[in-house]
Amino acid sequence: MKHYYVYILTNHSRTLYIGVTNNLERRMYEHKLKLMKSFTEKYQINQLVYFEETESVQDAIAREKQIKGWLRRKKIQLIESVNPEWDDLSESWFDSVILSPVRGEES
Repeated sequence: MKHYYVYILTNHSRTLYIGVTNNLERRMYEHKLKLMKSFTEKYQINQLVYFEETESVQDAIAREKQIKGWLRRKKIQLIESVNPEWDDLSESWFDSVILSPVRGEES
């Protein structure tokens, strides 16, 4: 059975990004290593602060759209309802050596 995830990422300035994926660990790896040229790469948004899991891709997409339509304060309330300290929930998922910048490359 497949699983789908709606997730919220942030950065040091608490800029929010909401996405949906069928493989949250892989997607976080891509965000952390900036493997895609995107909004998240440009603004260094790679800290997972919230996620939900569902078995329906339609439900995941609908929930993503719902959350994206909320005011910022409601999104913050959702995050803080399960993660009041805004901890990076994916921090321990990867070996720190893998996520270290290549020597000579800026982070």
